[in-house]
Order: sequence, then structure tokens, then C-alpha cells
Amino acid sequence: MDDLFGFGNPESGVTSSTDATAHPSAGTPQYGSRREARDAASRRRAKLSRPAADRRAVRVAAREIEGRGPASRKLRRNELALMRAAAPKAQPKNPLRALATMTIVGGLFAVAGLPAYAVSTADPTLVSSSAKQSALAVGSQSIVVSADATVTAATRDGYRATTQAELAEMTKDQLRAQNNADYLLSGAREMGDDYPWPYELSSRQGGGLSPLNYYFRECVDFVAWRLNRDQGSYSAPYKWVWSTLTPTGGNASQWEYAWEQHGWPISDTPIVGSVAWFGWSNHVAYVKAINGDGTVLVEEYNYVPGIYTQRTIPISSVEKFLYPPS
Repeated sequence: MDDLFGFGNPESGVTSSTDATAHPSAGTPQYGSRREARDAASRRRAKLSRPAADRRAVRVAAREIEGRGPASRKLRRNELALMRAAAPKAQPKNPLRALATMTIVGGLFAVAGLPAYAVSTADPTLVSSSAKQSALAVGSQSIVVSADATVTAATRDGYRATTQAELAEMTKDQLRAQNNADYLLSGAREMGDDYPWPYELSSRQGGGLSPLNYYFRECVDFVAWRLNRDQGSYSAPYKWVWSTLTPTGGNASQWEYAWEQHGWPISDTPIVGSVAWFGWSNHVAYVKAINGDGTVLVEEYNYVPGIYTQRTIPISSVEKFLYPPS
């Protein structure tokens, strides 16, 4: 602390350059970085720029503050002035900058408080009316709509979920479309099939009863259709349905018994339009033609599941021929 401001002790004499060189740590300051060295050089230049008298007075005042001088003496006024002058001066605040900051902040709050909508019109009377209403209703917002504006009622589209029944019907429609495509490719129409419902779902596909009250595309439904056609019944109400044709049972194996109950003819000799009855296999077919070689040509459904076919078979292979009802 003897050399607080780096001017050296005049009573200590001049240090030789040889000693400084030999012992650099004793007389030469050591710095950890270039920045510290530059800061120290700046401080030394600032100290050297002060007058010698000022430096001596500041040094004496500093010693007294540290307790090295007389403790009872107060600092003189000129010493206090010199210390204040030596202290770094604070940068004065610019009042214009503070004013500009306050103006900007106030403007931001003013923008945030503006309404979120605006109405513009070319009619000055509407503008004036809106201004008057705004002046009368303090703290409230209002909007003026032209009398020429068209009021449109709000509409909302309804929402409806697809039911399980509708999904099932959609699936059935897809099956019907596939059945119809398969039927058209089979060539059944060209062979002479005139069954009205070849595309409908069979019982295996979840189908129901036809207008004749037999299952769609079953052998009994096809033969019942042919009996109606041959007697001129092409549409509902059909002459021959389950209740009038086979009321005692709708299976093919029960048809012979129904003929017996009606008293209709049953024979071993075929005629065109008769029913070829295969009781043992629960099947019936329609006799289309009688050949001279002891065979008959029959038309049928569901011999091959769900489709129309024709076969030429021996007369002896048919158990009975049920003649057309009357």
C-alpha cells in the first residue's frame, strides 16, 4: 500500500534495471491475460495524466482512509473535490429516450384496446348515426347494418349414422349385383331361362321368400314359376303359390303328397310341362322336352347350388311325373 497509485517511493531510491531483470516477479506486474494488461496500462495512463499535486493529495487522502494517517483529521474540502473528480462519472440519462419509451408502451396498450372489427360504408348518414350511438352508449360497442342487407337464416346439415340394418342391406345389394353379373355370364338366358329373380339372394346368402312364398332360386320356386307361366299368371297375385300349390309342405319331397291331396294326376309317363319329382333326393324339375330315345330334357334350379341348368336324363331315373295342376 506504500505505492498505492504506482508512482514509487521517493525515499526508496531508483531500482536498478539489473535487479528488475533478474527478479521480474518482484518489480514487474504479472497479468493472467492480455485484457488485464491492457486495463492496467489504461489505468496507469489515466493516473499519469493527472497533475502531480492532485495525485499527491489523493494519495494522502487514501492513506488516511485506510488508517495509515491520522485518524482524527477530517478531509479538506479540496481533497473531497479531488476524490470526487477522480471517481468515474456516471453517464447522464437522456430524458428524450425515457419519453420515447413511455410513448411506445402506451401506444401498444392503446392498440390492444381497439375493437376487433370495423364497419365501413359509403353512406355518410349511417356513419353519423353510428357515431351518435357510440357517443350515447359509453363503454359499449354497437354496429349499424344497412337496411338493404339481406338476412339469411343459418342452416345446419343434419347428421345421421348408418344403422346396422342399412349396412346389412348394402351388403345384400352388393351380393345381388354379383349374382346378376354371374348370371349374365352363365348364358342361362340364351338357353331359355325366364325365371324372374335370378339375381336375388339364395337362402345360403341370407335371402328370403319370393312372391310365390318359396325361397329364391330354389328348385321348388323355379317349378312353381313355370306352372304359373304355363297358365298365364305372370305377376302377382299369382295363381300358384305355396298356400295353393303345396299347402301341406313346401319341400320338394312333399310335393307328391300335395298332388295326392289335391287329386291331381301323377304318372310314370312324362308330358311336356309336367313336374319331374325326385323324392329320394328332395328335388323337382320342369320337363321341357321328351326325346325318342327314352330320355327327357329337364330345366331346373339349384341342382347346381343357386343356378339354372338343363339336363337330359333317362325317364326311368325319375320317380314320378306330376302333371300340371288344374
